[in-house]
Amino acid sequence: QVQLVESGGGLVQAGASLRLSCAASGLTFSTYLMGWFRQAPGKEREFVAAISSNSGSTAYADSVKGRFTISRDNAKNAVYLQIYSLKPEDTAVYYCAADRRVGPVVVHNRYVTGYDYWGQGTQVTVSS
Repeated sequence: QVQLVESGGGLVQAGASLRLSCAASGLTFSTYLMGWFRQAPGKEREFVAAISSNSGSTAYADSVKGRFTISRDNAKNAVYLQIYSLKPEDTAVYYCAADRRVGPVVVHNRYVTGYDYWGQGTQVTVSS
């Protein structure tokens, strides 16, 4: 059974930093492309970042480029999202997702339909 468990969210002030983690089990993690999405209240789930299985390829949403960094540790079956200079508009539930396809990040990884497994999410709330 595949499980993706996010952690690291919380209530922070604008300008702070956070590191989100996603622990994976039940899959051969090193062969999966991983992504982060977020969903704010009343909005659709949106792409944040993705990283290929060997970390050779990454992609970011324009809205987070330069402030968010995605990374992974295949030895620990984990993917991370480092967030700097948090803004109130970053407030959302953050989800990690796994795509069983081997290869670089491609356009379809920017969409919810590009992933096979999802975690339950971790809440990030940024106060102004």
